[in-house]
Formats: sequence, C-alpha cells, structure tokens
Amino acid sequence: MSRTEAPPLPEPLRVPVADSHTHLDMQDATVEEALARAAAVNVTAVVQVGCDVAGSRWAAETAAAHPAVHASVALHPNEAPRIVHGYAEGTAGTARQGAREPGGRAALDEALAEIDALAALDHVRGVGETGLDFFRTGPEGVAAQEESFRAHIEIAKRHGKALVIHDRDAHADVLRVLADAGAPERTVFHCYSGDADMARICARAGYFMSFAGSVTFKNAQPLRDALAVAPAELVLVETDAPFLTPAPYRGRPNAPYLIPVTLRAMAEVKGLDEDVLAAAVYDNTARAFDF
Repeated sequence: MSRTEAPPLPEPLRVPVADSHTHLDMQDATVEEALARAAAVNVTAVVQVGCDVAGSRWAAETAAAHPAVHASVALHPNEAPRIVHGYAEGTAGTARQGAREPGGRAALDEALAEIDALAALDHVRGVGETGLDFFRTGPEGVAAQEESFRAHIEIAKRHGKALVIHDRDAHADVLRVLADAGAPERTVFHCYSGDADMARICARAGYFMSFAGSVTFKNAQPLRDALAVAPAELVLVETDAPFLTPAPYRGRPNAPYLIPVTLRAMAEVKGLDEDVLAAAVYDNTARAFDF
C-alpha cells in the first residue's frame, strides 16, 4: 500500500461529531470533496485554521461560503520570527511562501492588525493557532513568538473568540503566558501534547484539550494518560489534517473523514461508549467555538 494513498473511509459514527482543527487548504481534495467525505462518516462540522495572513483570509472566506466550516485566524508561532527576522523555517502554514526578507516589528504589527480585522468577522470563531513552538525556533526567535502570542490573546478577548493554542516543547511557558496575560473565556489546546499532570492544570483552568491522531501512536502512552484524566466536558477531537494521521494509517494523508478512527481510540481510553463521547465532543466543540 502506497504511503501517499488516502486511507479508506471508516465506519460512520452514529452520532455527529466535529473536527476542531484542520487545514483544508493543505489537503489534496477540494473543500466540497473534503466536506462530503466527512459528512459521509458523520463528521458534520470542521474548524479551518489559518497559519498566516493569507491562510487566515482563506479560512474566513471558506467559512463564509460553507456553513459546515468555522474559521480560526492567526499567525502560527513560527510565523512571527519569520516576519521579524526573515527566518526560512518550514512550518506547515508558511513553508509554501519560502524564505522572506526580515520585516522587523512594524511588519509584525501590520500582520497582527490584519488578523485583528479578520477576527471581528462573525464567521470567524477562533483566534489561533497561536502560542509557542520551541522545536524549530532558536532562542533569538522566542521574544517575537511571545509578543505575537500575547497580541493574539488580546485579539481573542477583544472579539470574544476562542483562543487556539499551538504548544510544542513549550508547556511551562505557554501556561505562564496564559496565566500572566489572562486567558480568554474559551481556550483550546490544539493537538494536546502535555502529560497527565498538565492535563489536570488545564482542567482546573477550564481549558479545552483537543486530541489528534497522535493519541493512537504506540509511543504515546503519556498522551493517553492525559486523555484518561481530562474531564469529558473539556475534550475535543481533531485531525490537524493533512498531518498526524491516526494508526493504522500513520504516514498517509489525513483528512476530516478520519475523525472516527481517533474518536473510537479515545473512547476506549476513557472507557466511554463511542456515541456518548461523540455527543460530548460535538457539544464541547460547539461551546468552545460558539457555533
């Protein structure tokens, strides 16, 4: 079986569910095709997430055109140092643009102003993915990341939108900034990657934790331990498609129609009937993104 071949459609869920984080603009299918495949397995809503200004505009336009799509807009954490310093880092949302000349603080302010304007739109339901990512960015880029993160927090609060967190190798600092700046009323940890202790901290703060296909990976027991202790009323499911395809299809293209694979694995971890978890996850996602 080719690793580039799309996995088959799983057995449909009996209860509708939502994909809380996807990148339709990075997938091979058209938006219409992706939504039709998702609907065929009872994934009836998706949150389309922007990673830069252009991608955020596209997310907003797509949400305006498709009732099943809800937009979230932002500069990805690795986008801020790219704008300020001209780094040529290959993040998901910015690799297609290639390297660019450094723009400095003024260029970051200009980009953030565009995100702010998009966040005011009714069909934009979230601000993110934003946060901190220390996997690719060196120490010289951390200040720009944190400045951008804090600006996104204020944008989310100003417009009453959900804050969508990207947290990679930066757990303590993300929690520090949220506590210091004051988290919005609705905060979502996209592709939750912390351990059980962090899940308890997030639960006490009322943060939503969204689990991706990585929860099915063999080496992801700490992630399953976190899911086990996460309150059912704060749990979401996502694809982060086309990335993080769940087992047994790891390495092949991901898409919203594969949500049932991850959700069934999550139900097993939590000891819940899949219908019960699907209903809770849909309600949680609608509550998090106010749709």
